[in-house]
Amino acid sequence: MPAEAAVILDFAPVPVGRPAVTLEVTRGAARLLIGLGFAPLAEVCLPNGRRADLMALGPRGEVVIVEVKSSLEDYRVDRKWGEYAPYCERFYFAVAPEFPRHVLAQGPGLIVADGFGGAILTDSPHIPLAPARRKALTLAFARLAAMRAAPL
Repeated sequence: MPAEAAVILDFAPVPVGRPAVTLEVTRGAARLLIGLGFAPLAEVCLPNGRRADLMALGPRGEVVIVEVKSSLEDYRVDRKWGEYAPYCERFYFAVAPEFPRHVLAQGPGLIVADGFGGAILTDSPHIPLAPARRKALTLAFARLAAMRAAPL
């Protein structure tokens, strides 16, 4: 290699601490959903202004929301997750394997995930959406996915 040629390696910094856990759990939960036939999107704004960590559309049109909790503190200070129920048919918490699961609210489903995949430990109850709401959410979901995939 000529002396004047320089090799520049540009690596994105690897997050540490809570951001790293959030990224790993989100990735693992998304991979789990894909394996179950769902199409997930991360960071989806809902009509009420809340933001779902993961929202997924199933093969039969079912809508799932996953709320990622990266730490006990994250869970204790964030009580907005109850406001997601009107916009999904199944709701799950997703946590890392070392998360103290006994503190989580009863009712929502539970996914345990790491950066490679996940498992559903507790299934979520299925609460059907009204047809008009399902149609509106599906259309918004499809438009968001298309916009994210658009070559800009």
